[in-house]
Amino acid sequence: MNRINCILAAFFLMLTGMTQVQGQTRKYISNFDFFQSYYNPGLTGYEGSAVRGFVRSQWSGVDGAPKSYFFSTELDFGEMAGEEDPALMGKNAVSLNLMHDTYGAFRETELTVGYASRIRLTAKHNLRLGAAVNYQAIRLDGNALTTEEQNDPTLSQYAGQFSNMNVLDFNLGIALTHDSYYFSYGIRRVNGGNITSGEEFMEAYPASSVFQAGYRSAVSDNISVILNAMYSTQKDQDENFEFNFKTVLMDRLWLGLGHRIDYATNAQLGVITKRFRIGYLYEFPNGSSYNLPGNTHEFTAVFNLFRDNVRTDTQQVVMW
Repeated sequence: MNRINCILAAFFLMLTGMTQVQGQTRKYISNFDFFQSYYNPGLTGYEGSAVRGFVRSQWSGVDGAPKSYFFSTELDFGEMAGEEDPALMGKNAVSLNLMHDTYGAFRETELTVGYASRIRLTAKHNLRLGAAVNYQAIRLDGNALTTEEQNDPTLSQYAGQFSNMNVLDFNLGIALTHDSYYFSYGIRRVNGGNITSGEEFMEAYPASSVFQAGYRSAVSDNISVILNAMYSTQKDQDENFEFNFKTVLMDRLWLGLGHRIDYATNAQLGVITKRFRIGYLYEFPNGSSYNLPGNTHEFTAVFNLFRDNVRTDTQQVVMW
């Protein structure tokens, strides 16, 4: 089977993998545009080889509120081989993502290993296909269950003890990329979290479809604008749509605003150095969202392994 047929077959699997899933919680990353490959393995290596991370503290001041810690490494084989233009000439990239979440009585560690392959369509366009293996280890502290959880027929039997559950699943993704824009579709947990071991205190982790798109442009030598949007659907969850708008000043400072429809709004500030991008995001819930009081703080960092945050032409933008 040639590579085009492989892409079509994988895309069909992504569509059929959306059936027979059950509800579970959704994780939020407000700076989702910095961590594209977490949602879609096809976007692995889109910005080249890099080490990425974030810390997110949600509903600060509320006991048991969600906290997330994330670390990833992406390696572009074209960059590692010294290709003159690895974004177009390179063909393969790999990634390792590690996410740790704490929320209420639950502690969750998620490890994702991804691979992406690229086909050059034109002088400036690539078609990217990615796949990833996803492993989640979930620990339940039965001593920290809320009153509502203690009355839940599934969770109540684990009260007063520690329990562990492991889930193995797969992610798939496809993307059309250009230096100035991209469109992508990915599906996380294709199998709906049905491969498990240990105690089954959760029914399943459902499949989630994620659409991402972005556009960036240099307005002048000192100003660039970036727009990213993401739409995701998941069974037994509300549809989620969010976007980020950033302005980059002198390739050294960015200011941004973001919004998650009917949920929250955020303000962003970041600094760009030769190899680093470091940012802070402050998020507050909308009045009609019925979320817990308290605001969210998110710190991000991205380190380029092989290339600098500098323009190679006047129309290039140094970040997403």
